Amino acid sequence: MSSVPEAASDHSCVPRVTSPSQEPARTATLHASDGVPIEAAYDPGPAGSELVIVVAHGFTGRLAKPAIRRTAEVFAQRAGVVTFSFRGHGGSGGRSTVGDKEVLDLDAAVAWARTLGHERVATVGFSMGGSVVIRHAAEARRGRTGASPDVVVAVSAPARWFYRGTAPMRRLHWVVERRLGRVISRLGLKTRIHHERWDPVPLSPVESMPLIPPTPVLIVHGDQDGYFPLDHPRSLAEAAPEAELWIEEGMGHAENAASEELLERIGGWAAERA
Repeated sequence: MSSVPEAASDHSCVPRVTSPSQEPARTATLHASDGVPIEAAYDPGPAGSELVIVVAHGFTGRLAKPAIRRTAEVFAQRAGVVTFSFRGHGGSGGRSTVGDKEVLDLDAAVAWARTLGHERVATVGFSMGGSVVIRHAAEARRGRTGASPDVVVAVSAPARWFYRGTAPMRRLHWVVERRLGRVISRLGLKTRIHHERWDPVPLSPVESMPLIPPTPVLIVHGDQDGYFPLDHPRSLAEAAPEAELWIEEGMGHAENAASEELLERIGGWAAERA
């Protein structure tokens, strides 16, 4: 795959739900730079908020999933919030590449967020989404994406590609790499996975981390994460000494395990750094 070109998006929106600010939220169909349609939603948050947070879900997630809606509701107490579904998930088109071309989807969401009247944009990603926000920020610093974030938060993110050191990750690789696994994912997990392998393999999250500063970065990880053990967040933090690292006692994996208290702290950190 070539370097990431600038994203384009369709900003047509319609009324959707009521946010904590009591303004009508909006939905949009964005388009990644390779043409894949991406479903997105916007909650404006408190009136006059300077910050908008773009939420990048984990693998098999989507913007309508309860954990993502809960995340958006907590963040909307202090900031605008953009949620979207990665390619192959929810109402978005295409097929998932499990962290590669998803950078294009995030870039389209950040570009849209820049048009919504907020001065700063934070990206907050979970698991696969955590790897994507790291890579996207690094590509932005290299001038390879069209929309750069002001703040980056990666929750439960892997440090390295192709990790198989835990049973959940071995199962995930089976789903992604086997034809039967992809069928099961499409029918049971409502996630459409691309059959092609990465070519070339993109920079890993740990390789991307040193490229992000001076953009502020926060790495958050649970000490009970069943997918990625603690050497992953520690490796990420060591690769960029400017980054902050939070190891959360008793926390499991990604958005499903993130408490409202943790989400409030993440939102507060992002608002302060932005």
